Amino acid sequence: NAPRSNGYRAPELSSDGRKPTQKSDVYSFGVLLLEILTGKCPSVVDNGGAAVYGYGGPVDLPRWVQSVVREEWTAEVFDLELMRYKDIEEEMVGLLQIAMACTSASPDQRPKISHVVKMIDEIRGVEVSPSHDQALDSVSDSPCLSEDTCGGAVSQ
Repeated sequence: NAPRSNGYRAPELSSDGRKPTQKSDVYSFGVLLLEILTGKCPSVVDNGGAAVYGYGGPVDLPRWVQSVVREEWTAEVFDLELMRYKDIEEEMVGLLQIAMACTSASPDQRPKISHVVKMIDEIRGVEVSPSHDQALDSVSDSPCLSEDTCGGAVSQ
């Protein structure tokens, strides 16, 4: 894999060479959300070439966000460019919570993508119809997109 994709790889993929799953795709989507919200590169080194460091050395984006939120400095996480938009902070906090759930270190604690879509729709104030809900579930239950097969068409 190209080094640029490393910041999006779920922890379980880099440790034992397992194939991508829906849960690892959810992790990658969560990292993408964090990248948008923070304006920071997802890998250890950001766009300016300066690494984000923790106590033990370089830290990836999800761990950095978790550490900042844990210290209750949530506003420090967001890209200042986004903060220029009026009345957007509440939505950004909602998206941050979704992204943090998606990037949980444990695959079992990550939501299904259908649930992620539902949560984003709720933040946007979109009514989710039952038929829309069923369509999402049927996609996630299709054999090609099962947890363990198909070689991760969406993953890198």
